[in-house]
Amino acid sequence: MTRPAVLTIAGSDSGGGAGIQADLKTFAALGTYGTSAITAVTAQNTLGVQSFVALEPDMVVAQMRSVLDDIRPLAAKTGMLATAPIVRAIADVLRDAVLPLVIDPVTHAKSGDALISEDAVAVLRDELLPLCAVVTPNLPEAAALTGMRVESDEQMLEAARRLLASGARAVVVKGGHRSGGADDLYMDRDCIEWLRGERIATRCDHGTGCTFSAAIAAGLAHGLDTFDAVREAKMYLTAAMRAGYEVGAGHSPVNHFHAGVPVHEAERIGS
Repeated sequence: MTRPAVLTIAGSDSGGGAGIQADLKTFAALGTYGTSAITAVTAQNTLGVQSFVALEPDMVVAQMRSVLDDIRPLAAKTGMLATAPIVRAIADVLRDAVLPLVIDPVTHAKSGDALISEDAVAVLRDELLPLCAVVTPNLPEAAALTGMRVESDEQMLEAARRLLASGARAVVVKGGHRSGGADDLYMDRDCIEWLRGERIATRCDHGTGCTFSAAIAAGLAHGLDTFDAVREAKMYLTAAMRAGYEVGAGHSPVNHFHAGVPVHEAERIGS
């Protein structure tokens, strides 16, 4: 039995709740084979990020090429990219790679600690965004990428339009930072959909953005279209938050393996 491979390009979370670790757990839970290119190593736990060191861009590229040349993933995602030179190096490699890319434009950890330099945000917008199948900013990230305030429904719609104009083929503006429900906006050049969701009262919310974007990438690797991959990813994340268990004294991770046998695996087993 084979599994489609997926590549995550992101930072390592020593606490295991976000970053590379969350991505690989999500890939495994959703019936894909996870590969990785680490951009930075963080000293991190449920309380915050105590320190991080970014890798040299050449080392990030070497990891990517090793995976792309041999394992040949069917989708990729990015997370913490740390510095402008790393973003440029990743974009140079991905311009020649024929695979759907999910960008999680990580700017801060759940604790509020910064995970990317200010100049790298502009490079991400100008050089990486035009290469992606879908970008998944939360409200602060959407504001950083567009230069506008993003809080209301109207502002979310305008931010999504600006991100499409910047080259992204689809956008999910996540509404979790607002009070009330957890409604996300999906937009591509042919479709605008509000993905309604309830707010879950839990402290098991560490790594939600990483998990969501990794689940989208897994869906794309399984051959889903972008909207269906986004919709299934939201359902997966919601269930993972509901089933979360407490780790540490701060923001605990979601439960990536809440579902048992992945749906795609179950379909193959039953066929």
